Amino acid sequence: MSEYVLGVDLGTTSVKVVLVEISSKTVAASYALPTASDILDNSGLKAKEQDTGRIINTLNQCIASLPRDKLNNVSRIGLSGQMHGVLFWKGSSGCDWSSRDSFRAKDTSQLITWQDGRCSSSFLSSLPKPDSHLSLATGFGCTTIFWYMKHRPEFLEDFTAAGTIQDYVVSMLCGLDGCVMTPQNAASWGYFNSTTNQWNKDILEDAGFPLHLLPQCVASGSLAGQTCSDWHGIPAGTPVGAALGDFQCSVYSCMTTGTDAVLNISTSAQLTYAMPADFRPSEAPQPASSISYFPYFDGFYLAVAASLNGGNVLATFVGMLSAWMKELGVELSDSSLYEKLIDCALNQDSSDLRVSPTILGERHDPLCLAQVTNISTSNLSLGHVTRALCRGVLDNIASMMPAARLREAGVGRIVGSGSALSRNEVLRQEVERAFPQPVEYGQNVDSAVGAAMVFCDRP
Repeated sequence: MSEYVLGVDLGTTSVKVVLVEISSKTVAASYALPTASDILDNSGLKAKEQDTGRIINTLNQCIASLPRDKLNNVSRIGLSGQMHGVLFWKGSSGCDWSSRDSFRAKDTSQLITWQDGRCSSSFLSSLPKPDSHLSLATGFGCTTIFWYMKHRPEFLEDFTAAGTIQDYVVSMLCGLDGCVMTPQNAASWGYFNSTTNQWNKDILEDAGFPLHLLPQCVASGSLAGQTCSDWHGIPAGTPVGAALGDFQCSVYSCMTTGTDAVLNISTSAQLTYAMPADFRPSEAPQPASSISYFPYFDGFYLAVAASLNGGNVLATFVGMLSAWMKELGVELSDSSLYEKLIDCALNQDSSDLRVSPTILGERHDPLCLAQVTNISTSNLSLGHVTRALCRGVLDNIASMMPAARLREAGVGRIVGSGSALSRNEVLRQEVERAFPQPVEYGQNVDSAVGAAMVFCDRP
């Protein structure tokens, strides 16, 4: 009888789940749903939060949509999800298992996501310097906690545990009072030394940081525990892996040789390749560098150009056009509008319009916002604008990690992955224009597949 690993990815816009058959390492079933969990921010603080309950409800819907007979034969569960963000909960009552075979969120905060912008540059500069090779940024778990310490200290008093959304799900599945976290997610929070795999506890304690909210760190690829209850037919006692970063999992599902680079474009965008086994990052942050080094597996690091501007740029463009059309009395769904824009751009092979799409800035250059240049009467069609926007997304990521650097690293192939690439042929065309290396494409469920594959490959 076949056994399966369940892979879960809790993304910024959707939840994806997949069943991978262990012996063949092939996808036996998959399902995905949008979470529709964004919370409208009227505070003017650039807050970016999502409804935890909606995310968990979407997760349950996705799992319930997989074949029950295969769920009965799941022998391991691997989870990934959006990095950097933070969710707070009460350790002893963070969920409710009173439903027959699922749980719902209880006694939690909203998810403060990686896109949260309330930590200004001046606020970040007021924080203690980390003992880490990674710079601090708004939307990082520890910087968000510092913001609450200053502006809403009473908020933190309600909770005993904190983690990413994927860490929370692992804790609830395993019935843990606290939180365990892998270096992949810990590094994304800030104030974590990935060489020693330790939090900067002395630095944080001196600053009055609530140390009890720091998760316990365990190795990436290790188990966090076992399911404390049946879950949609998955038996109680099933091993659950400590949650991984969605980025690392997307790479794991795609990178087959050391000469591959992986380009992932979903909500954001990342271009990465693996560093040699003996590589160790610098001891201090390099805030002006467009390249960061993220912990991977087994002591390896990935060189990463991590752009804040990916599919979210195109979604913003679609949202802007949709809002304009409504003001003009025309209704068209975002999905229909997206399809029409792609069709227009496919009929426009090139454009001399130039779009720099950095509407969110970049972590290494937060004040560099978007621009449109070289505008003329002949390049204002939707085809021109959409083509130029897609090209701008690729030009931006290529400027952060130039093709020459990829050649120097011995990269012989680029593997494309992520939902934005999978559904946008114009973006795929622009990838092939931006980089001289041959390009191949993965699946839309890469992070979920990667989370499952990690635990196919490990006992």
